[in-house]
Amino acid sequence: MSLTPELLDAVAAAHAHDLASLRQRFPGVYFTLCGEDDVPARLTPVRQTPTHLFYLYTDARGHCLEFTSDLDAATGIVVASRADA
Repeated sequence: MSLTPELLDAVAAAHAHDLASLRQRFPGVYFTLCGEDDVPARLTPVRQTPTHLFYLYTDARGHCLEFTSDLDAATGIVVASRADA
């Protein structure tokens, strides 16, 4: 499934931020969960809610996941729980 702005909006609005719920609601989309403190502060989320920050990642190099801001290159979504939520 390709990632689109509309899909990112739907994920952010889902209010289901555990892997099982996200995978059930958005089959074919790859998710990674972490805490806000696990993401470098220099990165800008593609979507935000009061409880979560959303970033894109790619595995285009085939070895490790990398954050990306390029929606066309993205292969998954990082859902980071806010530290103060």
